Amino acid sequence: MSTPFKSLIAAAILLLTATNCKKDFLDRKPPGDLTFEEFFKTPEQAVEAVNAVYDQFRSFDCVGLGYLGCTDIISDDADKGSTPNDQPQLADVDNFIIDPSIGYFSAIYRGYYRAIARANVAIENVPNVEMDEATRNRLIGECKFLRAYSYYLLVQWFGDLPVITKTLQGDEYYAQTRQPKEEVYAQIENDLKDAITALPEKDQYAQADLGRVTKGAAKSLLAKLYMLKKDYPNAEKYCLEVINSAQYSLLPKYADNFKKVGENGAESIFETQSVALKTQQAAGPGSSPYNMIQGVRGVPNLGWGFNRPSDNLVSAYENGDPRREATIIYELEVLPDGVTQVQHNADIVNARYNQKAWVPSHPGLQDNGPGNIRIIRYSDILLLAAEALNENGKSAEALTYLNQVRKRARGTNQVILPDVTVTDQSQLREKIYKERRVELAMEQQRWFDLLRWGRAADVMIAAGKTNFTPGKHELLPIPQTEVDLTSGKIGQNPGY
Repeated sequence: MSTPFKSLIAAAILLLTATNCKKDFLDRKPPGDLTFEEFFKTPEQAVEAVNAVYDQFRSFDCVGLGYLGCTDIISDDADKGSTPNDQPQLADVDNFIIDPSIGYFSAIYRGYYRAIARANVAIENVPNVEMDEATRNRLIGECKFLRAYSYYLLVQWFGDLPVITKTLQGDEYYAQTRQPKEEVYAQIENDLKDAITALPEKDQYAQADLGRVTKGAAKSLLAKLYMLKKDYPNAEKYCLEVINSAQYSLLPKYADNFKKVGENGAESIFETQSVALKTQQAAGPGSSPYNMIQGVRGVPNLGWGFNRPSDNLVSAYENGDPRREATIIYELEVLPDGVTQVQHNADIVNARYNQKAWVPSHPGLQDNGPGNIRIIRYSDILLLAAEALNENGKSAEALTYLNQVRKRARGTNQVILPDVTVTDQSQLREKIYKERRVELAMEQQRWFDLLRWGRAADVMIAAGKTNFTPGKHELLPIPQTEVDLTSGKIGQNPGY
């Protein structure tokens, strides 16, 4: 495989190439094709280059089996799913029987560094385009957010990282070394602060641009970074700025967040945009495999059946909590379309599926997935605000945001999910931790929460994942291909 760090200017314009019908084998470049030297000349090309960064976040490397394996499946929220002999290495990830050769780790490493490479190309070249200054600054801000988000995931998975902020030329990649995670945090922080300055609020975008990164998204990710760093005062500050911006609110119905009606809705702070081709073909350029991988396996044949909600997750909900029903698809259940019933599949043991990844019928094959991928929801920020406030000794204020989330979840049923009233810091911390799990279950948040709380080892062993080795498995192994390509300059994590 080629390294993700090499110059990827071709990737940034992969979707942008225009060709005509003239053919001449003597031509070195087919007429109508764009070269890098001819690109970044117009405002439209600047937008296209930034769109190419967004496009990477729909790729299989970024949201496929590796992504789900290293977020939900590795945690206590989910098991591998599908049939026992399908993707057995994913069961190894589930059970911490892992080493640097496993391809899922290479996929996410490669996928998110490619996003970084595309962002670097745009950040370097968009400033040279003659265009409206505010639009130019916004586009650069979008790329800085997307670069920061990529590093935010990678640093939690792998720890110390090469910090690449320019397009590498020639053999520059082979000289890269890992920088301490604090340097990665600093790069993320700088990018997000720049993005906050440049980006508009959600309601300042035209309808055609809905789904682009916003000021609120940048502040939210910065708050999540500060929580990772245990900088609770700054986390509180940015959470409250998002809350007080009047840009977001909880949807009345929790389940609507994961239906078409909830896409880019009032609760959406950042989500990856996906759209299916309107013809009976396979995957289109705007679709993603995310929904297919987790879809019902059998009848109806919606997908592959991976990322099965675990018994441990099922038992985590309070009695009557409607979020469990909104999160898990069971056999013989009627799906949200109101007509389709999930049939028993004898090939799958204890079958159930992630309902948050469900999408209704659409043209084309399963991988022509039209469902947006929710990355940051408003309820996530409310619960982070509650957590930060509690850590800052403001437990009474923390209850306000915790109970907003519980109130929406219970709806009109006043018997279930009563308001939390405890103000003891330790007791309230446990309440908030539990609420984050059930509110954000199967949304690829749980593993990162366990890591930043320092609870991964205890929780994994209690969940029966007894192969977990403290001091080792909190980080994934650096893919062996990257170690080999740099002759060991990019070193391996401890224990691998």
